[in-house]
Amino acid sequence: LWNVLLSFSGLVALIQLLFLPFFPESPPYLLLQKGDKNGCLKAMKQLWGEGNYHTEFEDLLKERAATKGTKIMNVLEVLKEPSLRQQLGIMLLLLLSLQLCGLSAITFYTSEIFRTANVQESIIPYVSLGVAISELFSIIFCSSIIDRFGRRILLWGGYLLMALILVFFETSLLL
Repeated sequence: LWNVLLSFSGLVALIQLLFLPFFPESPPYLLLQKGDKNGCLKAMKQLWGEGNYHTEFEDLLKERAATKGTKIMNVLEVLKEPSLRQQLGIMLLLLLSLQLCGLSAITFYTSEIFRTANVQESIIPYVSLGVAISELFSIIFCSSIIDRFGRRILLWGGYLLMALILVFFETSLLL
């Protein structure tokens, strides 16, 4: 029944598409992107119920005034902009390193890994769940220490640690 399971995500997407026209636009989008003040207030009332939203509306107006001179760029303009190339390179390097770090493979092959390690078949789902939960806790922990130490130090430290572990693995394989 894998095809039924696979089609389930398509069914959820179809339901979302059917109900999407009945939901209001985001108030910040209406005010900041479209400049529709009345639509913004109407969406606030529709989303949050009746009430006084003048402070939120004033905050959005301040944000609109602060970003008035900035130009919104599309993807092609961002790629062509020379001043953004370094940031794009760093972002691509980070995304590639996330893809190559092996977390996706661990998540995908968890059951097979534990089956190969001769873990009892009855507890493999629970061990896989434990791996996912530990991954969640590590994401929460890492995101909380990023602000304290800064991204640069943590990235350099992580890459240095990965390089040292790789050297250790290679040395142990050679010996």
